Amino acid sequence: MLRTAAGIAPEDAARAARSDARRAQILHAAVPLLERRGSHEVSMQSIAAEAGVSVGLIYRYFAGKQELVRAVTEGVLEEIGQLIAAALEPEEDPVRQIAGAFAAYCTVIRDNRQAVLLTYRESNLLDEEGRRVTKELEVRTVAPLRSAVDAAVAQGLLRPLDAEIYCYDLLTVAHSWALKHWYFSPRRSFEEFVRTQTALLLSTAIPPPHRARYADLLGGLADDR
Repeated sequence: MLRTAAGIAPEDAARAARSDARRAQILHAAVPLLERRGSHEVSMQSIAAEAGVSVGLIYRYFAGKQELVRAVTEGVLEEIGQLIAAALEPEEDPVRQIAGAFAAYCTVIRDNRQAVLLTYRESNLLDEEGRRVTKELEVRTVAPLRSAVDAAVAQGLLRPLDAEIYCYDLLTVAHSWALKHWYFSPRRSFEEFVRTQTALLLSTAIPPPHRARYADLLGGLADDR
């Protein structure tokens, strides 16, 4: 039997690709419905109609709305983890790694804004196992950022600070593009939001002797003592 470079038979690889595409199609239809109307007002029939598939087909992939919400949440967290890792890789300077990781996180939030709102609203749907997996994924996505913050503090590029709180401050601010999109989007572009928040978050942590080194990230706050 022929196999791909990954050791998977071509027909199995094609089957897996079709399955992934079908799951993505269903989730793409479900997210805006669930976010707008809430899980209690959305039936699996309405999701099927929106996706253009049968209800039976949905149940082949998801046992119910709880599994849909879990899949959405895990998908966003996995994308965040991938983009943060990619943002850290080309940089050796830990402060620039932090800035790159924050921008990557914001980008995922922007591109998955409805999904982020859904996870906030419907996280109570998750069972104990779903909550455990979600928490583990979130901690895993924060780990590379935490390493960069620890390295910056150790090198004296950031003031001594609580790295755990600082990392979650970064993530919380990134989430605000989704949670307060109604306020931010009419007043500034996404790029301006990321640039301004990066400057604010780093300016509180970079000590004066290193501000000139990161003037491109701090903007007008580089001279703030």
